[in-house]
Amino acid sequence: MKTVKFAAKFENLDDIREFVGKIARRGGFSDKDIYNIQLATDEAASNIIEHAYRNMPGKTLELSCDMQGDVITVILTDYGESFDPSEVPVPDLKADLSDRKIGGLGIFLMRKLMDDIHYRPGPNQSNVLTMTKRKR
Repeated sequence: MKTVKFAAKFENLDDIREFVGKIARRGGFSDKDIYNIQLATDEAASNIIEHAYRNMPGKTLELSCDMQGDVITVILTDYGESFDPSEVPVPDLKADLSDRKIGGLGIFLMRKLMDDIHYRPGPNQSNVLTMTKRKR
């Protein structure tokens, strides 16, 4: 498992996408799946920066990524405000835009793009989000 720490800043999202993209590419994922893995990771990291850390300076997020057989695992760890994505209801995509509740689209997208997403509280009051995708 390769792990890198990134400053929790939006300007690091390109590096975060590149990090998981390289591992997915080496693992033999299709271009479409690589893009989906990068997009899901980007969304998760953005949520950490914006919500868990509320754009506070000096915070970091830890990103681990690994291939085991035909499955890529992406793990994001932060030490911000906890948030369990399983508690977010599926957004009503058929509702008129003016009637839709704000939020939840990013989690919906992560669920659609990856095979599994799982949140758990970690050690030292950390939050651990694990996402997996199987090569097709």
